[in-house]
This record gives sequence, C-alpha cells and structure tokens, in this order.
Amino acid sequence: MASVEPNNAPLNESLATNRTTDAGAGEAITLRTLARMSREHKRFTCLTCYDATTARWLDRAGVEVLLVGDTAAEVILGHTATIHAPLDFMVEITAAVKRGAPRRVVMADMPFLSYQCEQADAIRNAGRFLTQGMADCVKLEVDRSFATLVEQMARAGIPVVAHVGSRPQQAKMKGGYFSAGRTAEDAVRIVADASAMEAAGASMLLVEACPPEVTQFIVERATIPVIGCGAGASCHGQVVVLQDILGMSDWQPAFAQPLAAVGQAIQAGATAFAELVRAGKLPGKTYRMEQAEQEKLRAMLRSGSDSHAAH
Repeated sequence: MASVEPNNAPLNESLATNRTTDAGAGEAITLRTLARMSREHKRFTCLTCYDATTARWLDRAGVEVLLVGDTAAEVILGHTATIHAPLDFMVEITAAVKRGAPRRVVMADMPFLSYQCEQADAIRNAGRFLTQGMADCVKLEVDRSFATLVEQMARAGIPVVAHVGSRPQQAKMKGGYFSAGRTAEDAVRIVADASAMEAAGASMLLVEACPPEVTQFIVERATIPVIGCGAGASCHGQVVVLQDILGMSDWQPAFAQPLAAVGQAIQAGATAFAELVRAGKLPGKTYRMEQAEQEKLRAMLRSGSDSHAAH
C-alpha cells in the first residue's frame, strides 16, 4: 500500500504516480540496435516478461529484449503446456509489458494456432500484436515450410523472429519437450530451416535446445541476430524464462539455473505478514483523522443515534 498522503491529495492519482516511477528510463533499444550489437560482437539479454511492473524492473536492470512468451500459459495461467495461451490474453499482456518498458524491444510470442492455419489470419493476428499489443516484433515457431508466411509477413512490414530447433508448441507430437539437432541429419535440417527463414525475411532467429555445435553453424552463416535458448554461448543474445532464474519455479531446465531466491523471499514476506495479521498488528502506517474531526464525528454519530432512537 502507499504511504500516508496529505488530506487533500487525490489518492488514486498518487498511487498511480508512485507505481510508475522511472518507467522507460535508459537508452532506447530497437531492432536496429540489436543488429548493430550483433555485428559488433556485443551480446544482449532477453528475458520473458508478462506484466508492466516486472517490465519496469527488467528495464532498470538493462535487459534489452523482453519476450512475452506463450510460457505465460504455464507460469501465469497454471496450465501444463504452452499451447493453452489464448490469443487475446497474449495481445493484452504484450501491451502491458510495452507500457512498463516502452524503450525496450518487446517480442510477442504468437500462440498455438494463431498462425498455422491460414496465412491471411496469421498476418492479421501478427498485426494485432504490433498495433493493439504495441510489440516490436513477433516470434513464430517455424521450419522451412513456413518460408512463404514469413515472406508475406515481412512484406507487410511485420518483423519476424523465426524460432527453430526445439519447438514447444509441437510437444504433443513427441509426448513432451525434447532437445533438437542431436543427430547429424536433424542438425542439417535445423541449419537449413534457419537459412530459409533468413532468406524469407526474418529479422532475427531464435534457436532452442540445440547442441552448441549446431548453433555455431547457424551463427556463422547468419547475417541477422541469433538468440539462443539452451543452445550454447555463441549466440548474439540469450533468453530464458524469468521465473526460472529467479528461483520461482518448482522445476526449470538445466540451462536456466536459479540466480536468485525470489520465490523464497515471497514466501517469507507473505508468512511474516500473515503472522502480523493473526497477532492483530498492522505493518506500516495508517491514515489519521485530526482530533477535531474525531470529536465532530462522535457528535454527528450521537446526533444520528438520538434521531433514530426518537423515531
């Protein structure tokens, strides 16, 4: 809760001001910035983000790219797979993240079946992410068969991040999440997928859960930024699920080990608050009424009580 404000201060306005301090501070990052960084062999960071408040903190931390991932289906909505992320929900939280960090690149994850059915629908849905969701680019899980779609999106002015390698939206095809590119044949396919996506006009590549040797081949051939997700250190950028590295997940992949204990801190804070409440104590300050107003209140209540009693 907010601290005590002067009696005549508009409470809602003061709360809003307090909770948006420093939003958008720092150097503005664009897709052009990321391209330049990759050419200069400077690495950038990408983390998943699903709300404006967290976006502000990641902005302050200097994170260049915020991915509004379909992992929201799991970490926000409590589902067991990413395919349960609703399109309208994803558009809404993408806009929230951009409002929280307007000077960072916000990448929107296009959810399951929002782009796999009809090209026209895919382009319209991607456009929603750029207009309603205020995203800077959209991410699609793809292989070479999506080259025409990526080309049409690029033609429409939609920056596409082509996600190759392990593709979580296809987990049901294999009965779970698996790494990719661990055989020579599979690796050749993924390298070819990445090349086809760049040729189709993708603005960036994202390689997930591949051996570093495979990713190295992709990076060496690419002229656009390559983001890795459990795919080795050769990539220009790296992305993981934020909750994993903050120690908020009960399980996380081996490539995203916790770097903080935020989950334990949340539990400790909630436990401390619960103990205070059960003891009849209030943490922090309370609002005050001047003594004269208290006496006036008592008089008014007495008068009201007498009036009710008379009737």
